[in-house]
Amino acid sequence: MERRGRSKMVGAFVALAVLAGLLIIAGLPKGSSAQDVKLVRRADGSMLLARPGANAPVLDLFEDFDCPFCKELHETSGRRLEQMVGEGKLAVVFHTVTIFTDEPSRSNSIRAAAAARCVPSANWLAFRDKLYGMQPAPHGQATGYTVEELVAAGRSAGVTDAGFEQCVTSQRHAGKHLEDNAKIRIDGTPTLLLDGQPIRDLSAIEQQGTSV
Repeated sequence: MERRGRSKMVGAFVALAVLAGLLIIAGLPKGSSAQDVKLVRRADGSMLLARPGANAPVLDLFEDFDCPFCKELHETSGRRLEQMVGEGKLAVVFHTVTIFTDEPSRSNSIRAAAAARCVPSANWLAFRDKLYGMQPAPHGQATGYTVEELVAAGRSAGVTDAGFEQCVTSQRHAGKHLEDNAKIRIDGTPTLLLDGQPIRDLSAIEQQGTSV
């Protein structure tokens, strides 16, 4: 888990293990479909992925695109999370944050987060995939997520909007991202909250009725 300025590996592995447990408990019936799932951008820049009408627990996922542990979480559990949403067993709110204070990680994170706000909802999940796939490495040393790379990633994710390139290259949403980011109080990324409560074990998930 990334803590402001340094890594806390134990905390990150706990978070990953807890989420893996969540997915195992929830289960995924054969033939599950996400065709009715909606992805909506909210005023604070977060993205709500939910199945309309489903009375499901809400998982808030706080992630920094330059965070290696967030990338690992995405790679191990991202698709399963989307499938759970499609089954109406969970709603997920993706909160893009900038947790780092040191360079080049801080600027990498801000550029990527600002660019993500330029992406239409229909392409946002695909763009998120691209961002984690191109995460700068080694972490804390490499400069990446250049505006040119971000524009190319958006086009690869299917973005066709005429104003997209200008939005990214001008970093139009960087200020708003930092403004919203300043209101978030978390210790590190990834941070997982189930119905507003930090996930520490599986009992909260069972109580929410996500087990089958």
